[in-house]
Order: sequence, then structure tokens, then C-alpha cells
Amino acid sequence: MTERMVGKQAPRFEMDAVLATKEFGKVNLEDNMKNDKWTVLFFYPMDFTYVCPTEITALSDRYEEFEELDAEVIGVSTDTIHTHLAWIKTDRKDNGLGAIKYSLAADTNHSVSRDYGVLIEEEGIALRGLFIINPGGELQYAVVNHNNIGRDVDETLRVLQALQTGELCPVNWKPGQSTL
Repeated sequence: MTERMVGKQAPRFEMDAVLATKEFGKVNLEDNMKNDKWTVLFFYPMDFTYVCPTEITALSDRYEEFEELDAEVIGVSTDTIHTHLAWIKTDRKDNGLGAIKYSLAADTNHSVSRDYGVLIEEEGIALRGLFIINPGGELQYAVVNHNNIGRDVDETLRVLQALQTGELCPVNWKPGQSTL
């Protein structure tokens, strides 16, 4: 059985990444914390697949909404930064990403995927895991699902907004509704 992570300090990380500018750089949790930002960290299995670009581009298309909520989005797979860049340089109509508005990180040594409990060891790829970390570095939300199923950007934004209220949010709560 795996150890509970929600409500504890999130595993710290630093990874090579392709930044939104298409330049190589680094991403790490500490910088987001220093800048008083929430972190939406999501893992996906591989570049140049079929479900992954639908999620990555959908998050990018809505990136301004995350920015308005003081959140940084970071995508992670076990592919290299060079593969990430090639995928970004591939047009969306050709199953590529095109330009995206946040960083894609390369967990080539699998350590971050392992730390977050999403690594499929025998395949060397990550499950679809999504983690929301508050500016204090505490893991507030974690969801992991099968690689055949894409995530919902509306739900990610709803959960982020609910967490940011600091209140009790009932079932089907939506931003603007009363909390308990």
C-alpha cells in the first residue's frame, strides 16, 4: 500500500524542461513557492501519443485562467526535453502540440514520477496523475487515473478554486456559490 501524500509537504523537484518560450530551462517547486504560486503538476505517459495532446493543448488553451488564479501549470513525462521540443514544433493538425503556454518537464531518470507514485516501473512511463500544491508546498489534491482516459480542465479549475476558498465546499460546488 502506498503512503498518503495529500495534506503533507509535496515532494520537491527540479527538472529540465522546455519552457513556454521554446527554450530549454529548469522548473522546480521551490520557485513557485517563493513566488507565492499554486502549482498544478500533471503527469502524462508519452509524447507523440493520442490522448496526451488533447489534454496538454486544452490546458494551454485555458492557461490564462490558471494564471488568474496564481497557479503555474507544469506537464511532466519521462521523455526528454528534445522529444518535448520536437512535439511542440509539430503542428496540432499533425498530432503535435504547436505552441503551448507552460513548461513541459523531462523526468528522464523517473525520480519525480516515482516520488509522486505515478511511475509504471516496468514500462518506464507515468500514469495520468494530477497534483495541486499550495504556495506553502503542501499537496492539496491528487488524482491518478488510467492512461486511456483524459482529464477535465473544467474540473481541475473547479478544484483549484475550491481549494483557494479555504472553506468547506459541498458536492457539485461551483465558483460563486456559497460554501458551508
